[in-house]
Amino acid sequence: MNKVSSITTADAVNDQTEEKSVNKVSWRSYLAISKTGIVMSNLITTFAGLYLAAYYTGASLGSDPLTALLALLGSALIIAGSCALNNYIDRDIDPYMERTKERPSVSGELNGKQILTYGLTISLLGIIMLAMTEIIAAVIGLAGMVTYVVLYSMWTKRTTTLNTIVGSFSGAVPPLIGWAAIDPGLHPIAWSLFLIMFIWQPPHFLALAMKRVDEYKRAGIPMLPVVAGFAMTKRQIVWYVAAIIPVSLTVAHFGVIYTVVATILGVGWLALGLAGYKYKDDIKWAKQMFVYSLNYLTILFALMVIVHMF
Repeated sequence: MNKVSSITTADAVNDQTEEKSVNKVSWRSYLAISKTGIVMSNLITTFAGLYLAAYYTGASLGSDPLTALLALLGSALIIAGSCALNNYIDRDIDPYMERTKERPSVSGELNGKQILTYGLTISLLGIIMLAMTEIIAAVIGLAGMVTYVVLYSMWTKRTTTLNTIVGSFSGAVPPLIGWAAIDPGLHPIAWSLFLIMFIWQPPHFLALAMKRVDEYKRAGIPMLPVVAGFAMTKRQIVWYVAAIIPVSLTVAHFGVIYTVVATILGVGWLALGLAGYKYKDDIKWAKQMFVYSLNYLTILFALMVIVHMF
């Protein structure tokens, strides 16, 4: 029986969990469905876009702290809201995956109505806050939310291996939001940040899919390693990692330090990726690639800000 298509069974499970006592509900439950780890990592790239926009337009975040606060808080809320809505949509498949089966949306700590209301409410608040900076920032935030919630979570995640590409569009908008809050004209640098984020995500999430291949298979999610196997997935990962090296250097004018570090980070990631062809343990390799991708993104975007401080 296909787990994803078993809507009747899933609805029955959801109905039972939603009947559980709501006495367990706490702020921690709402934080859990907000996926705070994802929110924090995305805020790093949002801040990079915000800071760089101020630098290259001659603005000062210190002279207008309200704009910076609204941009960051608005981004955090819309990302958290989108994650909560993703939890709401995935209630039927989350019980089949180890990393998601303890979510409040599965355990019954929060019922469907609570999750939906929370997700929509904080997303709306986030859009309003972004609109108080620049309308284009709110439009980009809304576009990212719709892409993630509707095009990814509700549609492509369950139907095609291209779901990773679709999700990459929404995952790449945080630096655009940050930039647009200061400069609605969106300088080419802003699009370079978007492109770096866009290319970074497939190898990151494909490595995760390899790590969790059995869970995705059990849940009926057509991730690339489930449908095409590890060999094809490893080739795709290596191609994306190779592509991110020149893309990261589209902003080489950030300076020698940035250029050298970005190149070393990219070449190191590519070397690890190519080493995967000799690894006997594909899961171990996928774990290493996943961890490297997280460090790569954090270091790269933090470096972008640091080299403009001095």
